[in-house]
Amino acid sequence: MRHGETAWSAGGKHTGRTDVPLTEKGKHQALALKEPLSEHAFALVLSSPLSRALDTCRLAGYGDSVQVDDNLREWDYGMYEGKSTADVRKGAPGWSIWEADVQGGENVEDVAARARAVIARAGKAGGDVALFAHAHVLRILAACWAGLPPRAGKHLSLSTASLAILGYEHEYRVIKLWNKTF
Repeated sequence: MRHGETAWSAGGKHTGRTDVPLTEKGKHQALALKEPLSEHAFALVLSSPLSRALDTCRLAGYGDSVQVDDNLREWDYGMYEGKSTADVRKGAPGWSIWEADVQGGENVEDVAARARAVIARAGKAGGDVALFAHAHVLRILAACWAGLPPRAGKHLSLSTASLAILGYEHEYRVIKLWNKTF
């Protein structure tokens, strides 16, 4: 699950390590996850330590069982933190976070290493795992899950407070559901 709306996500700003709280709309979005998730038991519930993800997890009903995993933090955007793509492109036409050298932050492979660590941890849980985190880290995680290059996450748009389901078809890792909002 991606966290609910924040002022920065609503404004299209790259929100990595800055701990921006949920808006009122974001809180309502998080509460809307509670009913569809309540029908499923999870062996493990993990969340980014940032309040927008952790609060989404708590509002969705998992405050008592959540474990914080620092590997679920959003991409460290370095010098791009707080800037929208449009703002960056004023000085760098055609710029994309997916292709950029991120000065003072992480590159896509750094984020992918963290995503793979989450996948490995989830694999040891003995059942289904719920993850509450952020758009880019979850997009990279899904790409890694499916055996795609981490940059393939650029093709996986993820709305605020959306649900995605990763699973298996036979022995193949697949994306079963993507970007479902309530």
